[in-house]
Amino acid sequence: MTEDAVAALRAGRAVILPTDTVYGLCALPEHEDVLYELKGRARSKPIALLAADVDALVAAVPGLDPSVLGQYLPGPYTLVFGDVGVRVPNLPPGAHAVVRAVGVVAATSANLSGGLDPRRVEDIPEEIRAACGAIVDAGELPGVPSTVIDLTSGEPHVLRQGAGPLPE
Repeated sequence: MTEDAVAALRAGRAVILPTDTVYGLCALPEHEDVLYELKGRARSKPIALLAADVDALVAAVPGLDPSVLGQYLPGPYTLVFGDVGVRVPNLPPGAHAVVRAVGVVAATSANLSGGLDPRRVEDIPEEIRAACGAIVDAGELPGVPSTVIDLTSGEPHVLRQGAGPLPE
């Protein structure tokens, strides 16, 4: 199944991958438009970049400070630096293999904009599942989205409380 997901991503299609929080709708960054279309998401809302490890994220987004990232990642956080959000979740093995194979993906929750966060593949709207090139199913996930922390100014500012505990 992981080979199918990698092939679908490389072909410009969206895939569904489990994370440490909810199921994600993912595409290669150069094909992120498909995520906006499938979700019905406003283009004014950025989509995060997700990597299998901090090194891959730093390689994909020049200027990120690995020591700052390492305070939160890997884990259930999305970190915002200016106009880019980044994640390194504790991925289930199948999803980890997919993301490691492609380097980094654009990712958002696999729901319709404003819909409930999917904790199971069955919770993902059928129209999204049908449009994806592959689905990696890891069973039931926690179902609470990542905590979003804006680090643009250097001081953490919580934009959304989620699965990750607040910084002290």
